[in-house]
Amino acid sequence: MSWYRDRLRLFLFAATAAAFVPAHALAQDAGLGAAGELVDPEVLRVCADPSNMPFTDQSGEGFENRLAELVAEKTGRKSVAYTWFPMITGFVRNTLTANRCDVIMGYAQGDELVQNTNAYYRSAYVLVYRKGGGLGGVETIEDARLADKKIGIVGGTPPASNLAAAKLMRSAKTYPLMVDTRIAPSMAEVMIKDLLAGTIDAAIVWGPMAGYYARKSGADLTVVPLMKEKTGARMSYRITMGVRPSDQEWKRTLNRVIRENQTEINRILLEYNVPLIDEHDNPITQ
Repeated sequence: MSWYRDRLRLFLFAATAAAFVPAHALAQDAGLGAAGELVDPEVLRVCADPSNMPFTDQSGEGFENRLAELVAEKTGRKSVAYTWFPMITGFVRNTLTANRCDVIMGYAQGDELVQNTNAYYRSAYVLVYRKGGGLGGVETIEDARLADKKIGIVGGTPPASNLAAAKLMRSAKTYPLMVDTRIAPSMAEVMIKDLLAGTIDAAIVWGPMAGYYARKSGADLTVVPLMKEKTGARMSYRITMGVRPSDQEWKRTLNRVIRENQTEINRILLEYNVPLIDEHDNPITQ
């Protein structure tokens, strides 16, 4: 999948026609009264990774778990049920496309594998560093104060290109893009731990992950959204919910839920320290 090419790329994996359509899904009524839509009208069926904090977790601790509960309530569903599958190649094919579930709660806007709802938040890659470590006020990758620093970066992500253009990759510590978090920790968590241990001087991480693990660390860290890059790849992305291309009425229903509950959605995201950016590149703090 393309997931801000950290998790961003994990949302753009190749998915083909469904091969495993459950019999009960084919037999159910077309949810929401729309012909051909296999959306369960009683249960919010969510496609999710079982171990991908701060997004989703099998114990229900992620912010997308919280958002799923909100959507279930607002659409009159009696409960939330999950189809668990790691965010690796085949995620969409084995979940949403296979009609095993009806929505992916967080999906980068502009991907052809799913139909996007309207965006319900916008965030960015961020630079994380210790306060008092000589990097105060650094807001761009091109800042000269980063020239002699060891920077942690996930390989293959958009900011890696900017880091290379700034000639900082030679001294950078590169972390793998593809990680099965059922058996290994999130690279964002590892990077924050390395930052605290002094293995790296700064980290560039997708904002929602950085904000969550920075707060969880309890350390005095600065988290700066990279909104002032003058060249290279864009650092900010709109995040939507992903549904099947055929489920037009379901998309409209979710758009209504997003529109009518944006304040509550923002509140949940901010509880997890997600850096929220409005359309004018200003931070959203409440």
